[in-house]
Amino acid sequence: MKTKTPTFVKDVMWEQVDIVDSKSTVAQALEDMQHKKTKMLIVEKSHDYDEYGVLLVSDIAAKVIAKDRALDRVNVYEVMNKPAISVHPDMDVRYCARLLTRFGLSRCPVMDNGNIVGVVSLTSIVFNGLRTT
Repeated sequence: MKTKTPTFVKDVMWEQVDIVDSKSTVAQALEDMQHKKTKMLIVEKSHDYDEYGVLLVSDIAAKVIAKDRALDRVNVYEVMNKPAISVHPDMDVRYCARLLTRFGLSRCPVMDNGNIVGVVSLTSIVFNGLRTT
């Protein structure tokens, strides 16, 4: 009989993290997203007691383009989500999938001891997350 071994977030996350400054314009962030072929940027903390934020393509669509705002006149801090919902690298992917879907997210940062160590997505969980041994 085969038993399922837990798969952890650290097993399916990618370690390449794309970070943007909160004072960057949305135009700059969008250019960065296009160049790096990503749909999410982590927004850097402004100071030691701050929290990380997240900027998604959907934020740009809903909060900038749909409202007919100029991409080069809106700063990232105006449209980002903060604090970012994050998960721990040792979280079971099943719980991570539940958390992401509960909040309507497709991806989130992975944090360990206050540091971002990666990004996990529903896509990476679905394609790589549930293995049997």
